[in-house]
Amino acid sequence: MRPSAPAPTFLWRIETRVPRAAVDAFEAALEPFCMAISTLMIDPDEEDGLWSIEGFTGAEPDPQSISRAFARAASNTAIEAPRAKIDLVPPRDWVAENLADFPPVRVGRYFIHGSHFGGTAPAGAVTIRLDSGTAFGSGEHPSTAGCLLVLDQLARQRRFRRPLDMGCGSGILSLAIAKTWRTAVVACDIDPESARVTTANAARNGAARFIRARSGPSYQTPVVAGGGPYDLIVANILARPLKKMAGDLSRALAPGGVAVLSGLLTRDARLVIAPHRARGLRLIRTIAIGDWVTIVMGG
Repeated sequence: MRPSAPAPTFLWRIETRVPRAAVDAFEAALEPFCMAISTLMIDPDEEDGLWSIEGFTGAEPDPQSISRAFARAASNTAIEAPRAKIDLVPPRDWVAENLADFPPVRVGRYFIHGSHFGGTAPAGAVTIRLDSGTAFGSGEHPSTAGCLLVLDQLARQRRFRRPLDMGCGSGILSLAIAKTWRTAVVACDIDPESARVTTANAARNGAARFIRARSGPSYQTPVVAGGGPYDLIVANILARPLKKMAGDLSRALAPGGVAVLSGLLTRDARLVIAPHRARGLRLIRTIAIGDWVTIVMGG
């Protein structure tokens, strides 16, 4: 029986427009306030045209805090501080939309489908039944697909016994790891809803005994801090948080361990690779899908 869907979810949107040279600074300014950020070139035919940056959060933003953050970013990039447009996105039933828009996905050995899927999974596939709900991650996005392809490749090479899924979202990568290596997975996300959805999806897949999902401050979360060192860390987040957490990741990764980093555009790869190299990790390979890249590094 399908679980009942939660009430429609409200989201607040913070939107502004800045020149290309200021995009990174304003993305960084929005990160402390938002759970997701989207950046889009307004006019592709104008090389130096404006870019739209949208941040989404479940909590009502404080306009004064946003204005102060934008003023600092503007000062650092020598532009006039842009106006922040803050509005409430109309309520949407994310679960119903996910079920309608989420077709079955095949990535390597993994076959991901929603609870509404009534067909037959491909023979020999690792099947993941997923309802992403109000958390992010269905396997369709290039960053998630890149991680799944890396896991598929790693499964042919070695066994992992102590994995960590940092920024677990819907739990799709935790499930892929648990079902591939039949081992316990520590899953963590700063969003309590992601931990809840991951736990629910683990139960739907008969993997509840393998996956321990908690919300908290990343590597300082007690279950994470007490569970290392990890021989596999998967972090499908955003470029700047990955950069900031490079030191924490390097300390949590066991010697000879593997780190899979994703959630970033190809143009931001150096931003993520450099701080990890500075802490002794080596670049093993990258996988690019469209404009997105997944980075594999070794300890």
